[in-house]
This record gives sequence, C-alpha cells and structure tokens, in this order.
Amino acid sequence: MLVATSVSSSAIVLVGTVFLACAVEMVEALTIVVAVGHTRGWRSAVEGTVVALAALSALVGAFGPALVHVPLTTLRLIVGGVLLIFGMQWLRKAILRSSGLKAKHDEDAIYEATVAQLRASGVERGRDQKAFVLAFKGVFLEGLEVVVAVLTLGTSAHRLGLAIVVAAIAIVVVGVVGAIVAKQLSNVPENAMKMTVGILIVSFGTFWTGEGLKVHWPGSDAALLVFVALYGLVTWMLVTFIRRGESARSVLAS
Repeated sequence: MLVATSVSSSAIVLVGTVFLACAVEMVEALTIVVAVGHTRGWRSAVEGTVVALAALSALVGAFGPALVHVPLTTLRLIVGGVLLIFGMQWLRKAILRSSGLKAKHDEDAIYEATVAQLRASGVERGRDQKAFVLAFKGVFLEGLEVVVAVLTLGTSAHRLGLAIVVAAIAIVVVGVVGAIVAKQLSNVPENAMKMTVGILIVSFGTFWTGEGLKVHWPGSDAALLVFVALYGLVTWMLVTFIRRGESARSVLAS
C-alpha cells in the first residue's frame, strides 16, 4: 500500500510539472504564432510551427534513448543539479513579478510587438520567409525548455514515455484553446503557472540530487509532496516579505 501510494504521488507530481511547464512555454510560443498568422497569413505560421515541432521531436528522439542508458544514480545527481538551477530561475522571476519588482509577462505586448515587427518588414510575394522564420523561432526556442523538462524529468523518474505523452497533451490543449480564444492570451495566469512550475521543478531537483547522493528520503517518493509544500511556503513568505518592504519604502518616500 505504501509503495503504491508513493509511486502514485511521484507520478502525479511528474504529470503536473511536465503539463504546466509545457503549457506555459507553449502559451508564449502561441502568442507569436497567432501574431504571425493574423498579420502575414496562416500558411507560413503553420509551416514554421510544424517544422519547429518536428525539430523538437527529433531532439527528444535523439537524446531520450541515450539518457536512459546512463546509470540512474549518476543521472539523478546531474539532472537534480540542472533542475535546481532551472527551477530557481523560474522561481526568482515569478517571485519578483508577484512582488511588483519586475513587470509581469504581458502576452498582449508581445503580440503587438510581433505584429509591429512583421508590418515594418513589408509583405513578401510567394512564400513568406520572414513569417516562417519568426513562427519557427518562437516555437523552437520556447520548445527547447519543454524538451529539457521532458528529458530531465522523464528519464530521472524512469517515466520518459509518460512525460512525452503529457507534453504532447499540453501542446494540443494549448493549441486548441489558442485557436478558440485567438489573441486573448493575457487572461492566462502565466506568472502563477510559472511559480507553480518553479516550485515543482525545484522540488524534483532537491529530491533527485539527494537520491544521487544516496540520501534515503523518509516516505520514499512521497517526500516530493513535502518538498512541494515546503518550497511553496518559502515562496509565499518571500513574496509577502518583499511586498511589505516595498510598501514601507513607498510610505516613507511619500
């Protein structure tokens, strides 16, 4: 019973982390694709998106099987360190945005900037290379973080297949929702999603770094839930502390 509970806890956290990480990155990519489609036509936007997704799939197919053959202890130690760095960057930005020290990610602003860039370059006859390249870059660069999340989380948990399926579902869901709501992407609570993903990734990084160092966590995989709660509490405390500090400085300045 304990084994089943711990395995299910690990799987649930893995699914949630991969899905949210992929969804956040694909929302950013979709903003660019929608801007390209509305401004220069959907043919080049769709072609650039398809080629980018094919290239990202090739990266997963090339590196995924190779990582599976790395000794699990070594893999988890390396991946744990990478995830800690990766997750801390996400958390730092999310905390700064939530506390008001950094402007929140504005999908509408990105959309308008992309449209302005496309209009300034003029209209091309035949195949629109500018639109194709912009759509490709948007999807590929944002998708690289998805690939990192899928490969690191999936291989370390020995659930690469599950991670790939969840990532594919997230991409499809974001694509369908994006097709329905068009450019109304600013309504997506992206900063909250990024903060959640940061907490989950740092939790996985802590857990697997310890596993790589042969630390035996109490409760086995269920310890992941403890790390999620702990990092969530610390994040909330940091945001609250920074907000109060900023409020106090504003009062003194006035």
